[in-house]
Amino acid sequence: MKNKRYRVNEIFYSLQGEGYNTGRAAVFVRLSGCNLRCPFCDTDFSSYRELTAQDIRTEVLRLAPSAPLVILTGGEPTLQADEALVNELQQAGYQVAMESNGTHEAPKNLNWLTVSPKCKPAVSRCNELKCLFDETGRVEDYGVEADHYYLQPCDVGDAERNRAIVERCVEYIKQHPRWQLSLQMHKLICIP
Repeated sequence: MKNKRYRVNEIFYSLQGEGYNTGRAAVFVRLSGCNLRCPFCDTDFSSYRELTAQDIRTEVLRLAPSAPLVILTGGEPTLQADEALVNELQQAGYQVAMESNGTHEAPKNLNWLTVSPKCKPAVSRCNELKCLFDETGRVEDYGVEADHYYLQPCDVGDAERNRAIVERCVEYIKQHPRWQLSLQMHKLICIP
């Protein structure tokens, strides 16, 4: 659909702050809306702009014409993102990655898929599985197969509790070395 409109919360240029691509320059296209209500989510979905794939491509090119990577995120990007949007960005020379909760199938033409499941996902395979590690210390991968496995300590907004969560996460990884630690670098160095 040529004139499909996507609800876009924001588009910005920064560094990927977590997981496999930590530290890489990327343009983030944050799509509005999600099918889950996670208590730790820090995204405001009350405002958005409706843009076509061409509008998104134009804004991405304006922000970072030489950045190699565009990350579709949200909310839950699979509720809107489709192969047409991915094609539009790839034709402009970008690799296209997506961060998803995995509850819906992702476009097949993505270059990279990160799944961070909060419940049984529809996705069974991804490039990167990123699971939150919270105060319970339980890790549920829901049987998703991945090339790379990451645990990310959950930020509960309390420094002392966060420190304890990180310590338990490190110990868990030492006992289960399939997993790697993913810290939210963007929060640590105070960038968007």
